[in-house]
Amino acid sequence: MIPIKEILSKITYTKFFGDINSFVKTPTILNIENNNPHALMWASEKNIARVKGIEYGTVVCSKAFSEFRPSCNYIICANPRLTFQEVLANFFVEEDEPHISSDASIHPTVKIGKNVSLGNNVIVEKNCLIGDGVKIDHNTVIKQGTEIYSNVKIGSNCTIGGVGFGYELNEQNKYVLIPHLGNVILKEHVEIGNNACIDRAVLGSTILEENVKVDNLVHIAHGVIIGKNSLIIANSMIGGSTTIGENVWVAPSVSILNKKTIANNSYIGMGSVVIKNVEANEIIVGNPGKVLIKSEKKS
Repeated sequence: MIPIKEILSKITYTKFFGDINSFVKTPTILNIENNNPHALMWASEKNIARVKGIEYGTVVCSKAFSEFRPSCNYIICANPRLTFQEVLANFFVEEDEPHISSDASIHPTVKIGKNVSLGNNVIVEKNCLIGDGVKIDHNTVIKQGTEIYSNVKIGSNCTIGGVGFGYELNEQNKYVLIPHLGNVILKEHVEIGNNACIDRAVLGSTILEENVKVDNLVHIAHGVIIGKNSLIIANSMIGGSTTIGENVWVAPSVSILNKKTIANNSYIGMGSVVIKNVEANEIIVGNPGKVLIKSEKKS
């Protein structure tokens, strides 16, 4: 049981209505049938009308709601989802102690920082750098020369730094692989889901800048550069030598042709096929991708 007072001391909120001496025990979905006085829920703007039907528990919601019940608690904030995340992160997530599995295979040339966790069957090849606080889950392969900065998280069954799909037709009419001599660099706080592939550059580096988030089943080809705070969602394919700016949203199942530039604060809609450069603040949808609207974000 967690006292409401303790929760309020560690989160971002505007006002509190209810019993300051009450407790929270169980996070749950917003449910009008809830009869647990110790449940914790949150409401987005889309479903805030449902809060009227909640008779028990604590609800994180915005100032748009004001019909308070005496049997409930209300944490009022500017961003309910973010505040709910703060509660979960501070009070309901148990962090595992850093641990390197005995099944992990680590080349003796690898430099490993402090508080690193490597799961079962993780392979780290020669000349890699693993920074402080890095977590790599089971069966992931980190190929030679990869640089992983501090507090990066990588899921299971990923290949980071593999050879890309770069072939050239020779005089015998056979395709020959162009050697990939570069590497992959993952900057601080990058997070990568499960079953993702990020290819090494032919020359230079494939780079994911600080705080980039990559979902499951994503392929990022050789020489791609992705700017800070950009999100690449499930099943997306980023073609080789593409440059993606900062604060870009790439929705599920997007395909981006190689050597394209996706400028800051742009949004690529679900399933879009991008065959041209995208300017800052544009929203792209369709196949082939076309400008739907230019947003008001500042680049």
